[in-house]
Amino acid sequence: MSEEQINVGVLDHYIANRVGYIVFNNQSKFNAVNYDMWCALPKIIDSFVKNDEVRLIVITGAGEKAFISGADISQFATKRTGDAAAEYNKATDAGYLAVVNCPKPTIAKIKGVCMGGGLGLALNCDIRICADNAKFRMPAARLGLGYSMDGLKRFVEIVGTANTADLFFSARIFDGQEAQRIGLVKQVISVNDFEEQFNQYIELVAINAPITIAAAKQTLIELRKATSEQNAELVKSMVDACFASEDYQEGRKAFMEKRIPNFQGK
Repeated sequence: MSEEQINVGVLDHYIANRVGYIVFNNQSKFNAVNYDMWCALPKIIDSFVKNDEVRLIVITGAGEKAFISGADISQFATKRTGDAAAEYNKATDAGYLAVVNCPKPTIAKIKGVCMGGGLGLALNCDIRICADNAKFRMPAARLGLGYSMDGLKRFVEIVGTANTADLFFSARIFDGQEAQRIGLVKQVISVNDFEEQFNQYIELVAINAPITIAAAKQTLIELRKATSEQNAELVKSMVDACFASEDYQEGRKAFMEKRIPNFQGK
């Protein structure tokens, strides 16, 4: 039995406290992503999108050593050469698009190694928060891999052209402090306090009005498109729906009563 058959890695997922969790679990390979995991990602995200209980989605890696170390190199010979490469790239692109176009907030929870495809996936999330033990790298130039235009575009949107060039040309390792400085992560938290502070932040998101957040998220999606392709009418209808919602009435009432609102997404 081959190593690939023994350890294929899995994509765990569950719901807790209104949060949908997606956990890349391939710990012996620092949570490297394989073809099956890429294929599963859009399906899991779709299930969370359709579930009204889920207010936001957290993407993370199993264990303490890695978020995602990149693609599973043991599959390169069979999955990323010749005709098979096109199918693999299609699955990867579908995974990225499922995250970046997800109508619910997506947050990357990063501890340890975050490299290659893992870094690309993190950048497709709305927000990235890391522990101070995080290590980042885009090693494509060390592997001879090509990176798609859409992939580079997302890097440029987040960290700018010069930083994108640096990270891709040098393929160097950098830490969380630099990641925060260039805008790649929102916050760097001590690994000792990481779980508590991360959970405090996502609870802030989870208790807010889902309809308002959905309108803001759709606006962000539209703004990434060319002006001619933007659906301004869709955004306007979602904004109008906020003002017509029961949540808007609840929010105003809670503000006057000086209490935390209980939003129902209606």
